Amino acid sequence: MLIAAALATTGLSACGGDGGSGDETFTAGHSEPDHLIPGNTTSSYSFDVLDELFDNLVGLTKDGATVNQAAQSVTTEDQRVWTIKIRPGQRFHNGEPVTAASFADAWNHAAYGPNAYEANDYFSQIEGYDDLNPEDEKAKPATDRMSGLEVVNDTTLRVTLTEKFNQFPQLLTYPAFAPMPKAAFADLKAYEEAPIGNGPYQVSGKWERNKQIKLVPFPGYTGPRKPRNKGIIWKSYSSADTAYTDLRAGRIDVLQTIPAAKVPEAKRLFGDRFLPRKTGTMDYLGFPLFDKRYANADLRKAISMAVDRNGINKAVYNGDYLVADSLIPQIIKGHRPGACGRLCTYDPAEAKRLFDRAGGFSGTMELYFSNAQPTYYQWMQIVANSLRQNLGIRDIQFRQIPASDYFSMLSAREEKGPYRQNWEADYPSAQNYLQNMWGSAGNKMGWETSNEIKEFDALISKGNAAASEAEAIAYYNRAEDIAIREMPQIPLWTWAGQGGRSAKVDNVTITPYATGLLAHEVTVK
Repeated sequence: MLIAAALATTGLSACGGDGGSGDETFTAGHSEPDHLIPGNTTSSYSFDVLDELFDNLVGLTKDGATVNQAAQSVTTEDQRVWTIKIRPGQRFHNGEPVTAASFADAWNHAAYGPNAYEANDYFSQIEGYDDLNPEDEKAKPATDRMSGLEVVNDTTLRVTLTEKFNQFPQLLTYPAFAPMPKAAFADLKAYEEAPIGNGPYQVSGKWERNKQIKLVPFPGYTGPRKPRNKGIIWKSYSSADTAYTDLRAGRIDVLQTIPAAKVPEAKRLFGDRFLPRKTGTMDYLGFPLFDKRYANADLRKAISMAVDRNGINKAVYNGDYLVADSLIPQIIKGHRPGACGRLCTYDPAEAKRLFDRAGGFSGTMELYFSNAQPTYYQWMQIVANSLRQNLGIRDIQFRQIPASDYFSMLSAREEKGPYRQNWEADYPSAQNYLQNMWGSAGNKMGWETSNEIKEFDALISKGNAAASEAEAIAYYNRAEDIAIREMPQIPLWTWAGQGGRSAKVDNVTITPYATGLLAHEVTVK
């Protein structure tokens, strides 16, 4: 999932950890979500809230294993046609029953091209998706229903994919695959202000934009994630430093990402309330290949080799991050140490040789990043200095975009230069990184028409249809090798998970997947 664990201030008076004292509620800080309709976001800020409002058919344990939530069973005989049985007796927060149609309607709506939903691509493996997304983006689709979704009855959904996909149950854990009630489609704008889900929590009041959203346990919840607290307030910030200050002062109770500059202090102050963890979140530098100035692979490789990843890690992240040596993070099966080789190794001389062979670069180089974390600007400054010193690119300008607008900008391909991109595991699979970030159907770079991308896509498809995990990983690694040779975007580093909690809460678990904080497990003292 595209993310950027951000966090920051909205000039809001403190209503966090202290505000809920004695009522078994707690407050967590994060950045403002972009959307709260499940199919219209790929942002971790939104997932913080959506994961608690909705039960998907399948969920993930804290260790990354799949477990049924709204589904009673998910079965297949050929990995292409899947039969899903819905657990009976479930209801949405408005009392409406959860049925197979609740999922089919939500997925069709998210996949319908004219709606331009952020998670549209996640449905591309379902048969009939192309009918909802004609090549001519101005053309109206002939239908608004994917042929691969068959509502057999209220408790049975049959899904036919375009090809075999052995990781379909893992895909179903992604927040975009949540159900929606019929009431949502009557007024989607109003629905987004107070989403009606089927999960362990429901919205109290409305989404107070750029301020907070308050969730309380849903009394009618019958699923496996019964809350151990009386509610959570997700408080929006636009400054990570302010969020950390509030955590330190006890005005909020959970912060999933402490600013890198504050980590040494946090380790001392919080003791066992400092929450280190492994993550699958990687930062990348993407290139707009639709701009002819970035079409030469040697130029992209030169930029990769001109970036001192170790130096940035030490200067900005206290040496806590893991410098990338692969397109896949270490916690994911399929990671190969050193897979990126010399192309991810700092080598100014070789970088300049490749740069000159590519014909150099003309015009202004614009570097894009969001305002979610101050570290983004810090390391972009170092990157800019490296490009000036090692490659001789003098005219470099920064484009800092509000976090809530950043991913929409990338989806619209409005960037005019290298941009910060990152990915957090939607589910623990090499395919999740490679196909979603590099595959022709959904990448942000515009890497779409070359023979190399066609070969890449074909290898991913073979991995998806493989009979065993080992066979699948072998195909994924071959696809990774192609992406490394082409470098449409370069891997930088894997985050170190560094959060914290107040003394008021306990049992705080933050996963490296889209689920993030397991809010239902948190206990309040």
